[in-house]
Amino acid sequence: MSDSSPLPPVRLHPEAELARDALSTPLLSRAARLARWAGPDTRVDAGGELVEEQLPAAAELLGLTGDDAAAYASEAWRVAVDTGLVEIADEEEGTVAAGEELALLTGGAPHDVLAVWLTALETVLADASVPDLDDLVGAMDESGELDLSSVDWDPEAEAEFLDGVLGNLYLLTVNEEGPGDGPVPLPALAASMIVPSDMGEPTNDVLEQVSDAMMRLDDQFRLLEPVGLVEYQPVDEALMADADEEPAAPVDDTDVSRYGMVRLTPLGMYGLRARLLEAGFSAPAVGDLADKGADALLDGTAHFPPAAAQAETEQWLARREPLAAARELLAAARGADTGAPLRRLRCQQALSLVGAAAEPALREVLDDAELGGLARVWLSERGASDVPPPSESMIFWLTVDTVAAQLAAEGNSDELRALVEGLAQQHSGFFSAAWRVDHPATADVLEAMGRLHPDKKIAKEARKAAFKARSQQGG
Repeated sequence: MSDSSPLPPVRLHPEAELARDALSTPLLSRAARLARWAGPDTRVDAGGELVEEQLPAAAELLGLTGDDAAAYASEAWRVAVDTGLVEIADEEEGTVAAGEELALLTGGAPHDVLAVWLTALETVLADASVPDLDDLVGAMDESGELDLSSVDWDPEAEAEFLDGVLGNLYLLTVNEEGPGDGPVPLPALAASMIVPSDMGEPTNDVLEQVSDAMMRLDDQFRLLEPVGLVEYQPVDEALMADADEEPAAPVDDTDVSRYGMVRLTPLGMYGLRARLLEAGFSAPAVGDLADKGADALLDGTAHFPPAAAQAETEQWLARREPLAAARELLAAARGADTGAPLRRLRCQQALSLVGAAAEPALREVLDDAELGGLARVWLSERGASDVPPPSESMIFWLTVDTVAAQLAAEGNSDELRALVEGLAQQHSGFFSAAWRVDHPATADVLEAMGRLHPDKKIAKEARKAAFKARSQQGG
């Protein structure tokens, strides 16, 4: 995932709602309870961990039972210390005191609560990249030093792998063509990190790597669920049983959910976006442009997917009076730079969301060379009266501008190919007139039409017209 190109925009829940979600996550709520429980008699070791003798009491407070109760209590205590809910008062004595952050959970703003949760998330992500404790114990040499080579563990590589998986999960979730709020199969996530994009049929070696990655991710997502990052359906234990063992119940080998399913929670979307921004990625959120000018809106949504662009524009319009908004949009749509055609397309789409109150703004630009065409389209679509017919030069200029915008937005898409075929079919003398159009993108548009049109004769006409246009422009 490149950090140079922006990711699709994410639709975040309100911070107040996310803060409530954070406070109700099992891990942070346990950490807060332990922080309030800690007192003068609480003791920690040199690493800040709750001493072993006090773990049973902590587990009982949290209502934890079973073999893993002490481990879960220890994890919650570690989060309490790392997030500042608890502070080490005296390292030598091993005493503790309530941390400054504890008061923020009840008296702070939603953003303060989320900041505490983000710190908790970092603690869990670090834990998730560490091998199983039994493996680490086995890697100790006689002097008590840890031999990382014996457990085949590279801390940086492990953290990078998990970051990559979470980045792909984020991308799948925000992409309008992805599963959205639905779960993602664990094998698909593992394969996204292992299988090369240009590989047809994965080799047995690659499939084995995917299987190993799935098992690692199964352990990691089990750790990440209590902090509220994901909702996770673990890998079916029957899949990991010995091949000689008979399954306890009939199994459906075609049920992909048996191999693990994971989805980001709304809180998880917030957390991963925060981490992506911290790492230098461009990770926009719908609503980021609501308080910006129309120029920022049109440029910012230029390459947004359609639904996200509409949602962003609706939020922008909601803060403005319709007539003033229409005038601001039209002013921002002017220009002869390479991004101008796409700005005008986004302007036209934004104006489609504005009511009849915007009509005066559209009539004011009817004689404008750059905006007169889209103004006529807007007025005609709403059945307005006294709309002057466009001149032939305006029609051709608007056509070139529209194709240039589509090229910038979608590249050589099927929709653009159909538009090109339609234009050539409807206007028999299109190319003989189009090369004369005084538009900065005329030559580029005609070259694209020559590249996209399936009829060789018409494509040749388009290329000849493009050559004339470029000669006319002095290029």
